[in-house]
Amino acid sequence: MKKTLLVVDDEPTIQLILKRYFEDEYLVVPQPNGQAAMQWLDDGNDVDAIVADYEMPVMNGPAFIKRLRTSILHRHVPLIMLSGKEESSSKIQCLRHGADDYMVKPFNPEELALRLKNMMRKLSF
Repeated sequence: MKKTLLVVDDEPTIQLILKRYFEDEYLVVPQPNGQAAMQWLDDGNDVDAIVADYEMPVMNGPAFIKRLRTSILHRHVPLIMLSGKEESSSKIQCLRHGADDYMVKPFNPEELALRLKNMMRKLSF
């Protein structure tokens, strides 16, 4: 049984890149923004890891992190943020609110996969 990876990004190109890269190992579920992603989770869907964008319409990355981390069912799901913002203040904001990691776009999908795998391995102990 494949693990489920929730990809939260308003860019169809990023969704497609992540879907193609991860589809052999994960069931990849794309969502266009934080609000849609939270609705999908609140509808009873389970997820093993999340990759989310920092800048999205409707509910941006920092708001999504806050909402996810207050969820009783999903607060412990590994979360990696992707962003075109390289400044330290954006990274700190995400990490402070509960993101497990932060990667700057453009990113290497192989590096992202290794970071996800390492996070999930730590949770299995």
